[in-house]
Amino acid sequence: MGYTLRESFRGQEHLKMSGLENDAANGNGGDLKEQQVSDFLSDNPDYLARNPDILKTMMAPSRWSGDGVADMQQYMLEQLRGEIENLRDCAQDVIETSRTNMSIQTRTHTAVLAMLSANNFEQLVRVISEDFPLLLDIDVARIGFEPTSIPNIALQSPTLNSFLPGDVDRHLGPDQDVLLMRDVADNGALFGEGYGLVHSAALARLRPGHKTPTGLIALGSRGSAFYPGQGTELIGFLARILERCIDRWLVL
Repeated sequence: MGYTLRESFRGQEHLKMSGLENDAANGNGGDLKEQQVSDFLSDNPDYLARNPDILKTMMAPSRWSGDGVADMQQYMLEQLRGEIENLRDCAQDVIETSRTNMSIQTRTHTAVLAMLSANNFEQLVRVISEDFPLLLDIDVARIGFEPTSIPNIALQSPTLNSFLPGDVDRHLGPDQDVLLMRDVADNGALFGEGYGLVHSAALARLRPGHKTPTGLIALGSRGSAFYPGQGTELIGFLARILERCIDRWLVL
């Protein structure tokens, strides 16, 4: 009972060597191994308390035997083991989801800072089309606007999408600000020359401002970065900041 763990392992090794020497003579190697385990656990009664993971792989003895007899205790133990495994899987999913959300949040904040650093409208458009794919880990980013009553030459750039009146509502829905699509069917109206790369997409409404008509920002990925049911708060936040940046530079 006074064994240390190191001494008990030394005792095990001594018994093992003795057993191997006697094994050829009496063939009792299997019984000897079980006796070693029994002796070790007897000398270290707190071993399972210090190593609870071992219990998951052990089989509890049945209280009943015989045909037609159900051991409810054994059944309940198996149920508890299953619940523990499910809880562990759920906890791992929560951890992985939290890490992903933190990464997306950091990327969004970096993209916002890049927009705020633009010195004019043309530079802002380049940030979206050239920097957003890298900053947001996507493949294509485009913005576009519906026509205005007073034409603005800045909105007629080839790097911008030109929509017809009502196109934004047709793409998003009249009462929707953000739309996530797992499978995109685009002919170039949303993503221009990069439409062939896009498999999933996020669309966000750009509300009209002092000098800005209704518009839309389209983020596209060749993977499954976007899908229905995903959170849209960060995409909506990105669109709200972009609205203010565009309106500020067009007013100036």
